[in-house]
Amino acid sequence: MLTRFALTVEYDGRPFMGWQRQPHGPSVQGALEAAVRAITGETVAVHAAGRTDAGVHALAMRAHCDIAKPIDAFRLREALNARLRPAPVAVLACDMVADDWHARFSCLGRAYEYRIVNRRAPLTWERGLAWQVPQPLDAMAMAMAAAMLVGRHDFTTFRSAHCQADSPVRTLDRLEVIHAGDRIAVIAAARSFLHHQVRSMVGCLALVGMGRWTPDDVATALAARDRARLGLNAPPDGLFFTDAVYLD
Repeated sequence: MLTRFALTVEYDGRPFMGWQRQPHGPSVQGALEAAVRAITGETVAVHAAGRTDAGVHALAMRAHCDIAKPIDAFRLREALNARLRPAPVAVLACDMVADDWHARFSCLGRAYEYRIVNRRAPLTWERGLAWQVPQPLDAMAMAMAAAMLVGRHDFTTFRSAHCQADSPVRTLDRLEVIHAGDRIAVIAAARSFLHHQVRSMVGCLALVGMGRWTPDDVATALAARDRARLGLNAPPDGLFFTDAVYLD
């Protein structure tokens, strides 16, 4: 008999090719599956709420796997964390869930935070964990541009050419620009996102902040429904998966 376990996973994406198992390099999924195999002797698939790209991080990615070996959630969490070392992956929580609970398909919403450090001095301990933009950024103008993207739209302009989603139409529930000192955070929330959508939106907001685009230019790019009209795709460094929403 299989038991389904829900995991909450934190990871530093810098050493990985992304969440998804890859034949040509390490992945977060692969690290977790190897840890489960070492503990149980079972070959399992670990499914996640989202698939982060190479270099993208997570504060609370939700995932699940099915295990036949009798083991309680606390022991599984402790064993996974022991086996994952020294990889920068930690299982923050582990719970038994119903057989029909699915980390991806039961998820009702996802949230990301993109971190920008707006200064000329180079990053030290945050290198790879934030996007350094040396030019002064107008956070108020960025917020005005962000408001134009909220709602239900065709986000073809902000979609990777390699995106496999059936439709470019998404409903963006939140895109907020938060400014504090030399830090700018862009918070994005939606039921689901297209491949590179958050990074593409942040890149264009940064162009507005630099004064190279106006907020209206962002609206024009959105209306064009043309990837060639994208101004800038932000690097993966500053992107964090922060939350997955489920029914209680």
